[in-house]
Amino acid sequence: MNSLMTLEHINMRFQKGGFFSKDRSVHVLKDIDLTIGEGEILALVGESGCGKTTLGKIITGLYVPTEGQIALQGESGETIKRKKRPLSFLQVQFIQQDSYAALNPVRTIYQSLYAPIRMHNPKWSKKQIDTKIDELMTLIGLQPAAQFLSKYPHQLSGGQRQRILMARAISLDPKLIVADEPVSMIDVSLRLSLLNLMSELNERLGIAFVYITHDLSTARYIARRGRLAVMYLGEIMEEGAMDVVLSHPRHPYTRALLKAVPVPDPDARSDEKLPLKSMELSGIEDRGEGCPFAPRCPYMTEQCERPVDYVVTEGVRIKCRNLEEVERLNAARPEGTDE
Repeated sequence: MNSLMTLEHINMRFQKGGFFSKDRSVHVLKDIDLTIGEGEILALVGESGCGKTTLGKIITGLYVPTEGQIALQGESGETIKRKKRPLSFLQVQFIQQDSYAALNPVRTIYQSLYAPIRMHNPKWSKKQIDTKIDELMTLIGLQPAAQFLSKYPHQLSGGQRQRILMARAISLDPKLIVADEPVSMIDVSLRLSLLNLMSELNERLGIAFVYITHDLSTARYIARRGRLAVMYLGEIMEEGAMDVVLSHPRHPYTRALLKAVPVPDPDARSDEKLPLKSMELSGIEDRGEGCPFAPRCPYMTEQCERPVDYVVTEGVRIKCRNLEEVERLNAARPEGTDE
């Protein structure tokens, strides 16, 4: 698979201050390396506050990283200059979590779709733009189009608004769409249809997706033939093919995430404890130079406090100093136990 975007050594710091405290830098993302292939689906999974949305906004060019390089098809490999969004990054679009906040409440759906097409295709006639809008409405499954285009955002359901956001995103013929928890505010009964829509857009138009979520079940569904990247406190802990990572999770945090997934069948549930030393989530501000998961990891040793490099096995990258020991201990335990 050809590379569409490459992120190298991405670091993001924000200044934090207050009336009673001094300004200080908060290291939100630390040494992120990631490659997104053409037409692939990458699921980015992690707990709330781990930096998933920040990374998504860096991928789309909405944020400029404090350090690091981003290359989009090799065109912008140099260090990105602050407050400058390369023109090529128009090929990367962003779908927000809150569809109501993302649409102008005093503009009709037609006006919200018309504006970006007109802006980026100034030579197009109104008829050409209307034809494009009708094609978009057909693609997202909102027909007849006239029934929706004259309405305002508050007159549509959450699922319909999310489809409009997708139509607006693909109106500029992007090569990559970053979808930030697009189904988390949608009724459970409608989530599958939206995930299927994204899969269809991926297959028909060849658009790559970065799907940001904290829900492993939707990540597994949308990226079943793609890749999974697991984040914790601003760092990628494990990354590789979805089926490989889920069938044989190696990083202790990935193992804990899978153990935490609820099982609907009462007979299949177990009384096993989560493989965690602590249930309290550490803060990004308290993260040291070593593994950020160390304070909660049952396999922690003194060497975990030192900087950690990736280990690559079976095409999966794992950020763990004690990987061999973790594998050995888990192999020695009776099946179904984590103690």
